Amino acid sequence: MHLPFRSSCVRVLRSSLQTSSKSFSTLKPTLSTANPNFVKIVEVGPRDGLQNEPRPIPPPIKAELINRLALAGVRNIEAGSFVSPKWVPQMAGTSEVLSLIDPFPNTGYSVLVPNQKGMDLLLDILSPSTSPDSAAKPPPPVTEVAIFTSATNAFSLANTNVSIAESLARLAPVARTALDAGLKVRGYVSVVVTCPFSGRVDPRRVRDVSRELVQMGCYEIGLGDTTGAGTPASVRAMLEEVAKDVDVGMLSGHFHDTNGTATANILTALDFGLRSFDASVGGLGGCPYSPGATGNVATEDVIYALTGDRLFGAIGEPYDGEPAKTVQSKWDVGPIDLAQLAEIGQWISGVLGRETTSRAGRALMAKRKREQEQKGKGGAKL
Repeated sequence: MHLPFRSSCVRVLRSSLQTSSKSFSTLKPTLSTANPNFVKIVEVGPRDGLQNEPRPIPPPIKAELINRLALAGVRNIEAGSFVSPKWVPQMAGTSEVLSLIDPFPNTGYSVLVPNQKGMDLLLDILSPSTSPDSAAKPPPPVTEVAIFTSATNAFSLANTNVSIAESLARLAPVARTALDAGLKVRGYVSVVVTCPFSGRVDPRRVRDVSRELVQMGCYEIGLGDTTGAGTPASVRAMLEEVAKDVDVGMLSGHFHDTNGTATANILTALDFGLRSFDASVGGLGGCPYSPGATGNVATEDVIYALTGDRLFGAIGEPYDGEPAKTVQSKWDVGPIDLAQLAEIGQWISGVLGRETTSRAGRALMAKRKREQEQKGKGGAKL
């Protein structure tokens, strides 16, 4: 039985894309086999994290957030979006944000583009300046764009006013334009577990949409548990189906923490073979088109789950004179500094007038406060 979105339009699109996709070098898995334990963290706080705020955040604040994240060692940052301010006013001013970013070595910056108009806006600001002023600032350091669609027609219509088939047809030329401009393309699939409008999602839908994005030239597919309803069992079942058509090395997890299962779902996905995950500092975010969905999984919580045991130090109390056996996580997240992330999460949450929702962030900041108080008193006394 064919899935509803498999219209003749999509079949024609698939046929043309299959012919051209053979030449796309971006179809290779993006992770180096030299270090199978390396986990790529994509920081989505400046875009997905801020898009659901009740009021717009000034571009200088967004740029400062991005710069602080880069200083903390984050090497993949989603910096903004070229969606219409009419629909997502919080993303207005992305061009200004990009102009205020301080480029950091070995750091990739991406932006979300929903259509050809958004792609054209990005290319305009990436064009080299023709100003006679030799001190003119170079184009912003954007190396990647993200395109997005959904696994259900109901969510696609609510999010972009078009069906899945129409969405895919609209995204194909956007991906082609980006690739021709030398930009990498990352694809998002929303509501991969449940849809707020149509309920449980058949994993076969997720598989088929993911395959379409790969054939467009996306080097990585972000699978979004938009409602945060996923559990380790449902996530694994979805991944098993998607992996029938898409290389596991091209899959990335985007988990919301609505029901507190995001970290467990990440660990499940790691066990399945995924090595790329989205996260949002301070747990910022939520989808404006998914009623009741709370924020993305906090970057601090993900980093702590993968590497936090390194903060424990050596075993401090010997046991019967036997050498201590120290077990540490095998995961490598690069140069990301967890303590700095906790500070950033606390800072941006304060700017937004609330406390960070990151459990690890709160714990680390409370520990630091306690240590400072003890130091001020000349040390703790029992």
